[in-house]
Amino acid sequence: MTTFALIDGNSFYCSCERVFDPKLARRPVIVLSNNDGCAVARTAEAKALGIRMGDPFFKIRDLCRDNDVAVFSSNYTLYGDMSARLNAIYRQWSPEVEIYSIDESFLDVSHVAPAQRTSFGADLRATVQRWTGIPTCVGIGQTKTLAKLANHVAKKNPGLGGVCDLTNDHDRAAWLDRIEVGEVWGIGAASERKLLSIGVESAGDLSKLDRRLARQLMGVVGEGTAFELQGISCLALETIAPQRKGCAVTRSFGQPVTDLAGMLEAVSSYATRAGEKLRRHGLETTHLLVFMHTSRFNERDPAHSAQTVVHLPESSADTMDLIAAAQIAARRIFKPGFRYAKAGIVMNDLVSAKAAPRPLFGARDREKSARLMTALDAVNSRFGRGALAPAANGLKAKWQARFERQSPRYTTRFEELPTARTERFNNSKEQS
Repeated sequence: MTTFALIDGNSFYCSCERVFDPKLARRPVIVLSNNDGCAVARTAEAKALGIRMGDPFFKIRDLCRDNDVAVFSSNYTLYGDMSARLNAIYRQWSPEVEIYSIDESFLDVSHVAPAQRTSFGADLRATVQRWTGIPTCVGIGQTKTLAKLANHVAKKNPGLGGVCDLTNDHDRAAWLDRIEVGEVWGIGAASERKLLSIGVESAGDLSKLDRRLARQLMGVVGEGTAFELQGISCLALETIAPQRKGCAVTRSFGQPVTDLAGMLEAVSSYATRAGEKLRRHGLETTHLLVFMHTSRFNERDPAHSAQTVVHLPESSADTMDLIAAAQIAARRIFKPGFRYAKAGIVMNDLVSAKAAPRPLFGARDREKSARLMTALDAVNSRFGRGALAPAANGLKAKWQARFERQSPRYTTRFEELPTARTERFNNSKEQS
């Protein structure tokens, strides 16, 4: 029988910051979203102060100052590299690993004997802590849903030492009855309301729900969740990521954009990033949706929101094609006199570059395009993103998102490597 483990980094973004600054060990730490907007990661010490997920920073600024909270801008380069290091360790412990998110991975631990699963999880946690400095929790179950719940139990109960095994029927039943149904993986707010209305309040109640009623209330996915809670696996490991169906690049501006030139630079920059994403996954797009809007929180200025779709002559992942389409869209919907706070590009119905249909007539030189994009990606891979970029993106644009509190990219930039210093201890008495 397949057995799963879910391991994730505790307050992952904050833990990455603590790894390279020991002074943060017991200090409250939070990490902000793009443009230093909201709290998206918090340590236990920060949570104890009442800082909630998604709290706007301007509302908690005084609280952070008064309580010596360390506040960081998001450092996705650092977090992504640390995530890759964690998964490199996981692959040494399990034959199959599914990267579920930047801080969570499912492992196949069917090879571990039942009596050794808890010690296996403890040893894995200790290895990750020793090699990377990141604290983790491990949940083990016969299904992915149970592994997810076991991880939740491990986090909420320090006495378990960061590891919870729910493969034992008695232990599983005892814990499920203590977990609110809304905590179950895949149960959203709408499903939770339906379940509470019929008296299903805990994960244990859901596991006992008649499968036909579960399907009636929540569809096939909800029925599968009920099966998973019973120890019947419905979700396999996805060791090969499924083809992406969509891609988006959206950003809030560092300061409002009020002129067309600035907006054209912004959407060109987003199109450049979108092209990088598409090529990395071997995909192309046939159309772009471009949107822009003013701040929803600024009642003093007039509001405006607009979006439009531009279709490409043929599917493409060429940065130049995407920039051209994005600029057409931006010119179409931009209106002077407004202070735009955010814009973005959304691409849906992506197609495989190898299987994309080609026109019989008027096709562009795809080989030339491929060589140019390969060279562009190679330069940016070696020297850092943005080292080589189309001029349409602008230089030192004022609209770019703020990351005023960003830590160094310790693990990926030589010039930002952490520096260790020693101080000579001078004792005048000893010298005399």
